[in-house]
This record gives sequence, structure tokens and C-alpha cells, in this order.
Amino acid sequence: MDSTSEDRLLLARIEDAAVLCDKHQYPHFIGFLDERQRAVCEPFVRKLTVTPLFWGGYEDAERTLLGVFPEGFPPDPAPFPLSALSFTYRESVSLSHRDFLGAILAEGLRREKIGDILVTPGYAVVFVSDEVAPFLLDEIKTVGREGVTITEGLPREFRVDRQFLTVRATVASARLDNVVKALTGISREKAAQLIESERVSLNHLPLTSVSKTVCENDLLSIRGVGRFRVTDLSAQTKKGRILLIAQKYL
Repeated sequence: MDSTSEDRLLLARIEDAAVLCDKHQYPHFIGFLDERQRAVCEPFVRKLTVTPLFWGGYEDAERTLLGVFPEGFPPDPAPFPLSALSFTYRESVSLSHRDFLGAILAEGLRREKIGDILVTPGYAVVFVSDEVAPFLLDEIKTVGREGVTITEGLPREFRVDRQFLTVRATVASARLDNVVKALTGISREKAAQLIESERVSLNHLPLTSVSKTVCENDLLSIRGVGRFRVTDLSAQTKKGRILLIAQKYL
């Protein structure tokens, strides 16, 4: 099934959830959604009579559930049907996001049941749908051949420390091809080829227009290069070029 067909099904599910929400006057939930899916459905759900809230277990989560709330019912993270599973293992063993995702998917679960996976040495937190949490607690004993201990809930010291590399460059204009050129260090022609082959996403949606204007706080994903958030495009040099400042996710 192509992404367009999947998007139509997703929007239909959201519309059904909104109808049930209005009928029963109780919140309904869809997810987990990745960032592209969220970008597709966010403008759609805001046109409905319900109030939406995206929540993935912590602020700035990448994968989130969508909750739709009836009028008079303030959106709140509390009723979201998600659980946090905390994994501990030997700090000397290197486990990755891929290791944890592979171990969970090997149990036959669908990707939409799994939220963000945050990995640090000796410790990881995985957000999952409530309905699958007991199953994973019972079934997963190893990740990447390493024995793990799983408990439900977040540790008191839980926090997400995003790491970034600051990138500074000058561009003739804020056109997408100019910005991609500056962030990647390749020629403008090769930057245009990346965009036209749908290898560049702006705010989680792939674009093919090289002339699209990039704005402050926009998020760019460049396949094979990484993700960047544009933080400043306001200053100009003496020669009239724009000073671009971006944060590259590490």
C-alpha cells in the first residue's frame, strides 16, 4: 500500500474517532504516529469539532498518539493509553535503538503500538501502548543477546537531553535548494537533485520544489545526512547574504 492510500485510511480513522468522541463525549485515541503522519493529519483534525492533543509520554516526543477530546473536556495527557517500560542492562554492552525495536517487533507487534525508544548506556526507556505493555514485560528477556530487566514506569531522574551540532553558513536566499546546499556542503545542482528525488522533507513532508521558502523553526530531514532545525535566518552580511544558523540533531 502506498503512502497516499495509507494517509487516506489514517484520516478516515481520525474522522471515525471524532464521530465517536462527539457521540459518547469521551476522548478517543489513534497512534502511535510518526512525524510525517502527524504532519499529514494535524491540519485535518484541527478542522473537526473535537480538540486534538498529540502526546508521546514526554515533551517533544517524535512518535505520538493522537487524542481527540470532546468540547468541554480539556485535553490532558493523563488518559492517554500509553506505558513507559524501563530496561536496565550492563553499561559495558552497547545496545542501540535498532536492537530494542527489533526485539519488540520480533514478538509480532505492529509498529503503531511502539512509541519513542530512548537509549543510554545501561538504560533505555520504551513507550508502548497500554495494551501490549504486560505482554512485553512477560516475554522480553534479552535484547541483542544481552539479558535485560524490565520494569513499568519512568525513573524519577528521567529526562531527555537532546544533543545538537550548531551549523552556520551564508545563503543567497532562503530557498530550499540554497539551504540544503549550505547544510550539506554539496553543490546547488546536487542539492536540487536531492529535493527533486524526494530525499528532503520540510516539517516531515517530502518536497520536490527547489524554490520553497525555508523559515525559522522549520525542520529539515535530508536522507543520508541528518535532521536540522533552522533557528535563525534574520541576520544579513554586508554583501546582502543571509546568515543561516541551524541545529543538527546528533
